[in-house]
Amino acid sequence: MAPRGQAANQFNQSSVAGHCMLKIYGHPGSRAARPLWVCRELGLQYEHVPTHFADGGTQSPEFLAINPAGRIPAIDDDGFCLAESMAINIYLAKKNGGALAPKSLEDEARMLQWSFWAMTEAEKPLLAVYMQRAELPPGSEVEKYFRARSPKDPATEQAAIKALEHPLSVLNGHLAQRQYLLGDNFSLADLNVASVLSMGLAAKFDFSAYPNVQQWLGRCVSRPAARPPKKS
Repeated sequence: MAPRGQAANQFNQSSVAGHCMLKIYGHPGSRAARPLWVCRELGLQYEHVPTHFADGGTQSPEFLAINPAGRIPAIDDDGFCLAESMAINIYLAKKNGGALAPKSLEDEARMLQWSFWAMTEAEKPLLAVYMQRAELPPGSEVEKYFRARSPKDPATEQAAIKALEHPLSVLNGHLAQRQYLLGDNFSLADLNVASVLSMGLAAKFDFSAYPNVQQWLGRCVSRPAARPPKKS
């Protein structure tokens, strides 16, 4: 029987049946969506092990052996375990190369700058907006989990929207003369930042005051790899 919070393992289409060195633990509606997006962009073989925070799956002995902090996402790459979504994304991109990986020391520094910016400046208020607006199944474990941490409060939502004005204005200005964060091509910097700002789309946040951000985000999330393939 699978551990609580873990359904049957799901392999991507390019995986070899019965064996896969890279395992990604998490729920696709959580920060685990970030490394899953990287894997699809790079065409990596991986095994997705569904693990949810709301039903106790992240506290199972099996998962705590992977990440003692009990947080998702986490990976086990042939015995190398790593947590934190941005750290995982950077590791996967640098290990596997390809179009996402930084091409120079300067590009790597800018990628890190924007990745840290997204986590420190944008994620917290965007998550607050999302948690205020999320429509959750009444009485579900997910609703109980969310509401225990973010009771419905219009003042909380408005404060979060206000807190987003400055960081989104900064990003909007940066994108005024470029298609993507580092220039003309989509890179890990864009994926990392877009994976954070996409919470705003899920929360129906109005990006129209930041047209460059709105257009850039649309380009990023419309990429084929940005969403899981439809099940046949």
